[in-house]
Amino acid sequence: MEHHHYIIHKPYGYLSQFIYELKRKKKLLGELYPFAAGTMAIGRLDEDSEGLLLLTTDGMMSEIVRGKRVEKEYYAQVDGVITQDAVDKLMNGVEIGFNGKKYTTRKCNASLLDVPDLPPRGQKIRDDRHGPTSWVSITLKEGKFRQVRKMTAAVGFPTLRLVRVRIGNVHLNHLKSGDVLEVASFTL
Repeated sequence: MEHHHYIIHKPYGYLSQFIYELKRKKKLLGELYPFAAGTMAIGRLDEDSEGLLLLTTDGMMSEIVRGKRVEKEYYAQVDGVITQDAVDKLMNGVEIGFNGKKYTTRKCNASLLDVPDLPPRGQKIRDDRHGPTSWVSITLKEGKFRQVRKMTAAVGFPTLRLVRVRIGNVHLNHLKSGDVLEVASFTL
């Protein structure tokens, strides 16, 4: 069987799934492109997050990408001017809640960022009158539920905008929000 692989820029406000059976109407990935039957998202980005998402019809590829060897890099716009001390705490692991229990995140790479060259988000974040914001890059090899958001909040800088820009060697590059690129395979 020939598998299909896709690189997409998931827009803000979409669920990382194809079926949603609860009553409220949600935007789903299938609205973006005529994906092959059996296509699944590899990992997820929550509805409020955007950026790089890999999709495939190959379950084995999904397992490889979700494994702890593949880095996932995120750009987070946070409330306030994040300090180097907070970035150091992120790198060394912070305590967050996960499944009703306390969890200490693994060591990761984190650094201060200048404002990245990203397309504007579909929905405005907030006005400048609410105070300054800043950006941080966080690269993980794990992915707990809403982990990056919980990590930045744990060091006192809640995430306002979250964009995944890289999975392994696959980069978001200049894909525009909602763009879908079908590829022969993923080079991780």
